[in-house]
Amino acid sequence: MTDNDIAEAAAAATTPATRLTLALAAIHAARTTDIGQLLIDDIDLGNRRLTVAGRTRPLDDLTHEALLDWLDYRRATWPNTANPHLLINRLTAVRTCPVGRVWITKAFWGLEATLDRLHADRQLEESLTHGPDPLHLAAVFGLSPGTAIRYAAAARQLLDTPAEQHDPHS
Repeated sequence: MTDNDIAEAAAAATTPATRLTLALAAIHAARTTDIGQLLIDDIDLGNRRLTVAGRTRPLDDLTHEALLDWLDYRRATWPNTANPHLLINRLTAVRTCPVGRVWITKAFWGLEATLDRLHADRQLEESLTHGPDPLHLAAVFGLSPGTAIRYAAAARQLLDTPAEQHDPHS
């Protein structure tokens, strides 16, 4: 994905919910399903921690701000909801089920940088930054061994392309 693709996704995130989902996918490599399953109890604002799919991660400034904005909106819009999920909408606020995949992803339809692509791009970026180590990827993102190996192999292939190699004579 290009910087322009990511900028278009950021521009499409016009609500507190979409800004939060964008941060979760692009920064924390959260899958759409995992975003929908997040509970209020998965957020530890005091210690700036976030648990996604059983993996606890530090909460960066951008996601922290998006979370605070969403929680303010959620509290103002549905002050008496009993829904334990982090993300809710007008239909789920009166129930206890998660929001659906369509609701989470709709703002990004038709863009190059969908939430699924941002999630994958973040994992690949981690491989390129910290080396194509499947064990590291599995530990950071909770990937299965096969998936971690695939991402590491893709990163290794990118790192081995001529554009990425350093020529000592240049």
